[in-house]
Amino acid sequence: MTDAQYIFGPIPSRRLGRSLGVSPVPEKTCNYTCVYCQLGRTAHMINERRLFYPVDAIINELKTFLQSGIPFDVITVVGEGEPTLYSALGELIGHIKLLSQAPVAVITNGALMGDKAVREDLSRADIVLPSLDAFDEESWKKINRPYPRLDFKAALEGLIQFGSEYAGEIWLEIMLVEGINTSDAALAALKKLCGSIRHDRLYINTAVRPPAENWAKPASAETVQRAAALLNGISIDRLSDGGFYSNIEDIYEAVISIIRRHPMNRFEIQSFYESRHKSDAASDIPQRGIDGIFLRLDTDKRVVTSVYKGIVTYRLQ
Repeated sequence: MTDAQYIFGPIPSRRLGRSLGVSPVPEKTCNYTCVYCQLGRTAHMINERRLFYPVDAIINELKTFLQSGIPFDVITVVGEGEPTLYSALGELIGHIKLLSQAPVAVITNGALMGDKAVREDLSRADIVLPSLDAFDEESWKKINRPYPRLDFKAALEGLIQFGSEYAGEIWLEIMLVEGINTSDAALAALKKLCGSIRHDRLYINTAVRPPAENWAKPASAETVQRAAALLNGISIDRLSDGGFYSNIEDIYEAVISIIRRHPMNRFEIQSFYESRHKSDAASDIPQRGIDGIFLRLDTDKRVVTSVYKGIVTYRLQ
């Protein structure tokens, strides 16, 4: 399994531990184009559920990975966009659970929760992690910038209904964007909404990687802690990361494979490189070792380099 189209990781997740990712939707395919998205702006803005890839193709890749014996904590259906747009999501989750005893999680923006079929598909997962960044229609359009025909009230009511029906765990996440959902009034409105949704955990987050829009500013540490206290939530920055993993032998291609779905900063790449205990001996690198990796990244036309909070971060276009 030199490279994979649908399975990636395990990657470190501060909420889920070592997460083995399953991506059932094409890159940057979503019904939101959130201002804070670490993958950049949505390239394929759709709201129609589709069978983007055959379930068997995804499951066969998972079977191959599982033969490696590489440890992980959870299998996460997350995609490179919005996974509930995958029309066979429920079937996919069912097949995954036949292959592994690890819990299956789905990370979703929650936009399609008003659709009964989506709620039924999600009900097969062990953990569902919906986003709830907005407190009304206006803040929803500012932060998440949804597909035009989506309806905030329908999504919210669907999430409330899902909470009353679902037997698994719901872990809500609020992404704070300074000046939009960080005021006392905004946090009070979010608290009221969270009170109407049955959930097991509530995570408070803010951008730590370059966002899709430069003007989307992260909340201060003080604001994050204030929100966590007010909403009885958990600040994600209090959680710890694990390490990145790739079974691709070539160290540079391994980095490329990871940043296709999860941006990495220079410190993370350095740590990943050291964990491999090897140098990339490719002939087109003037320097062996980590300096050569960074040189290739800095000159690779596929790679977007950003400086955020003084830290250089890499992702694919």
